[in-house]
Amino acid sequence: MSGTIDARLAELDLTLPSAPTPAANYVPYVISGKMLYVSGQISQDANGLITGRLGADVDVAAGAAAAARCALSLMAQARAACGGDLDQVARVVKLVGFVNSTPDFTDQPKVINGASDLMVAVFGDAGRHARSAVSAASLPMGVAVEIEAVFELR
Repeated sequence: MSGTIDARLAELDLTLPSAPTPAANYVPYVISGKMLYVSGQISQDANGLITGRLGADVDVAAGAAAAARCALSLMAQARAACGGDLDQVARVVKLVGFVNSTPDFTDQPKVINGASDLMVAVFGDAGRHARSAVSAASLPMGVAVEIEAVFELR
């Protein structure tokens, strides 16, 4: 189904990946009432996992790009939950971002901005959200970033 959000994605020259399948015993998303909870999406692109540690071998710009890839996967899961129609998303409510970083790294918010900025670019004012950006000593499979999301549906 093609709608306003799909047109915006095309305008931004963005293509959503296929909704990733869970790597363990959980579901990719849960709908409860009008709320859509999307499980954490890890940083990956067409070449595979985006791994590394911020403050060691990954810089802030690369971390923000990895976070943007997480955002695309979050939108792919939302699209799957909405039967292919992202126009069913009324707003992005909250993002929780985890950054694989060294103990002295303090720019987690700048990294997660990669996802936040993309949500606003795609959804406009409805993409503005509450957020947490926290450090993690490690993340699954050594990825640089993992982000979960809460969306409100129409």
